[in-house]
Amino acid sequence: MCGIVGYIGKRKAWPILVEGLKRLEYRGYDSAGAALMSDTHQLNVYKSVGKVADLERTAEGQDVSGCVGIAHTRWATHGEPSTVNAHPHCSQNGDLALVHNGIIENYAVLKEKLQAKGCTFKSSTDTEVLVQLIGYIQQQGNLDLLTAVQLALREVIGAYAIAVVDRKHPDEIIAARKSSPLVVGVGEGEFFLASDATPMVTYTNQVVYLSDGEIAVLRADAPLKIVDLNNVECPHEAQTVALNIGQLEKGGFPHFMLKEIFDQPDCISDCMRGRVNTDTCTVTLSAVSNYKEQLLRAGRFIIVACGTSWHAGLIGKQLIESFCRIPVEVEYASEFRYRNPVIHPDDVVIAISQSGETADTLAAIELAKSQGAFIYGICNVIGSSIARATDTGSCIHVGPEIGVASTKAFTGQVTVLTLLALALGREKGTLSEEEYHRIVKELVAVPEKMRTVLKQHLFIADFSKMFTYARNFIYLGRGYAFPIALEGALKLKEISYIHAEGYPAAEMKHGPIALIDAEMPVVIVATQSPLYEKVLSNIQEIKARKGRVVAVVTEGDTVIRNLADYSIELPATLECLNPLVASIPLQLLAYHIAVCRGMDVDQPRNLAKSVTVE
Repeated sequence: MCGIVGYIGKRKAWPILVEGLKRLEYRGYDSAGAALMSDTHQLNVYKSVGKVADLERTAEGQDVSGCVGIAHTRWATHGEPSTVNAHPHCSQNGDLALVHNGIIENYAVLKEKLQAKGCTFKSSTDTEVLVQLIGYIQQQGNLDLLTAVQLALREVIGAYAIAVVDRKHPDEIIAARKSSPLVVGVGEGEFFLASDATPMVTYTNQVVYLSDGEIAVLRADAPLKIVDLNNVECPHEAQTVALNIGQLEKGGFPHFMLKEIFDQPDCISDCMRGRVNTDTCTVTLSAVSNYKEQLLRAGRFIIVACGTSWHAGLIGKQLIESFCRIPVEVEYASEFRYRNPVIHPDDVVIAISQSGETADTLAAIELAKSQGAFIYGICNVIGSSIARATDTGSCIHVGPEIGVASTKAFTGQVTVLTLLALALGREKGTLSEEEYHRIVKELVAVPEKMRTVLKQHLFIADFSKMFTYARNFIYLGRGYAFPIALEGALKLKEISYIHAEGYPAAEMKHGPIALIDAEMPVVIVATQSPLYEKVLSNIQEIKARKGRVVAVVTEGDTVIRNLADYSIELPATLECLNPLVASIPLQLLAYHIAVCRGMDVDQPRNLAKSVTVE
């Protein structure tokens, strides 16, 4: 959730920390802070409530000198957003400053022990408990910072990514992780530290991903040192990250979310590149080629995911069952891990996560692995925790997604699931060659059809104004369109704060129809499919009760267009591929309603991009 940045080297740390925090602000923006080792060897700490821009204003006119520093942008867990609860937190003697992402589960027990030893606390956070613990251990044993951190973390239960500086040793940063991401950027005589690689791509493309239980010792005048809690060295080779600055900027769009909606045609092409042969209309996934036996013998697939990724999983279920004739269950990762699920050795668990760091999904993976299941990961970040924890998998290759409400990652996940189902269906012989080639050929055409939908951007923006003051929405769809209804409702909730619910269209008459009146907008995905006539009946039922209908229809459909208050037309495509095209107008609808309401579209309240805590 929270974002961590650190720097040690010959450059001035402050501008690097501020720039890095802005790139990580999608991870949390309740408060921000930084600790700097000044040129006069003072430990200067600046904190503010709000966003990174507020921190910049707080530090105006202050001493921000120094070439060593750590910084943090917070998504509140323990303790409300406040200057006192903002990171960094300091030890009682003021020598140590620490930033932290994660949750220390036994913080209350540790706090009580430290209070009994004379420690006093200023904040209500678990993080202050950790820095006080490190400081106490260091003082009692007259220890160096690395040893004190190692001893303290042995007492900690929970998840953490931390960075610590010590006023007495101003040429060093100690960083450690367990179940929360932390990346070290390696430069010439300098090191960068961050929750992901985005803050450091301006300076280096060489990174080291810390593993659980590892501690990094960063000194500008020494090679990177990584050890575990027992001081055993853990050698790592730096990896090259393929990011560019253009992916991290708005490119002329008013918001990252709108840019990322418009990025989707190119992103889907990137996702398919090297995997789809357009000449032969065939799909090659290395994960399927290399692990054919494990995947083909599966008696069942279990998809585990959270939020938008769970909606992608619902589409994946229909694709795999239809193409491969293998039963699929879709589970919320947060529930799966706690309900003592029945897992067999011939099960394949597909874990879906944009960040590759989702705590509940990681825990579900570990549970499934412990019971012998084969794990297939689908994520967007090479080197992420999920990518490393799985047996195999596929990256969606859509580039960094900065907007908190997921758009291009969703369609990237659906694309990979489509490719997986196609590859397995062909291998199993459950998908005829004719049907296989027909679907692949149509999949190749999807990016251009997305571009056609995006041309309706201004039309959607115009009629979205009509719903600025709506208090509720219902979204409906059937078959492959039902998960799109769920996803459309989620997008509206996330960024406009309007209550919205998604339902299978046929379920409307089993309760939700009681809500229909002239004040209830209903968005219905009503493209051509075998269930078209049934969906048409649902629309007639809504109009009979004076409901306002926004219909997503196939080009040339005059029947529903004449019934609906507003219609968004989509190019015709195969029903199984329709989610890739139909999701875009619902993303645009949510975006424009939120903009009309004056909401912060990229950073909606209470949310963060990467949910690395339970």
